Amino acid sequence: MTAGAPDSRMVIPRTGIGIDVHAFDTEALAESSPQEPGGLFLAGLHWPGERGLAGHSDGDPVAHAAADALFSAAGLGDLGTHFGTDRPEYAGASGTTLLREAARIVRSAGFEIGNIAVQFVARRPKFGPRRAEAEAALTEAAGAPVSISATTSDGLGFTGRSEGIAALATALVYPLQ
Repeated sequence: MTAGAPDSRMVIPRTGIGIDVHAFDTEALAESSPQEPGGLFLAGLHWPGERGLAGHSDGDPVAHAAADALFSAAGLGDLGTHFGTDRPEYAGASGTTLLREAARIVRSAGFEIGNIAVQFVARRPKFGPRRAEAEAALTEAAGAPVSISATTSDGLGFTGRSEGIAALATALVYPLQ
């Protein structure tokens, strides 16, 4: 082995970044159920009484950013590559469905998932009381640990003006040998 060259037997983890942004849907029904269209779906959960987000699927930026981070880490494109508007079968799909399928695609490509960390930026909803429930929902979908944190943007930008929600995620994957 040459000095400075990695040992070919060593498993080198790979990291990826994902970002997703959705505007609030001005026509979304705030009082919907998970079985009805509309309402807010965030971090794999339905948030009764909160304004929904616009999107091709359920508009869940936390689950979408997590899926994008997995694709980035594995070098497999992005959310649009796999679930874009040219794929009508994913219209209205839940974020957990997309994350579950992203994890399956990443594993099929020869990787295992170490973990996913997501932070979303929004003034609402108040996330702390449902953090454990959201982490459990996305962890189950990904088949790997998912941690979620939330922050506001101190009234700045589109998230501060309550025009939408943004989420940023990182994922760690490693090739199976």
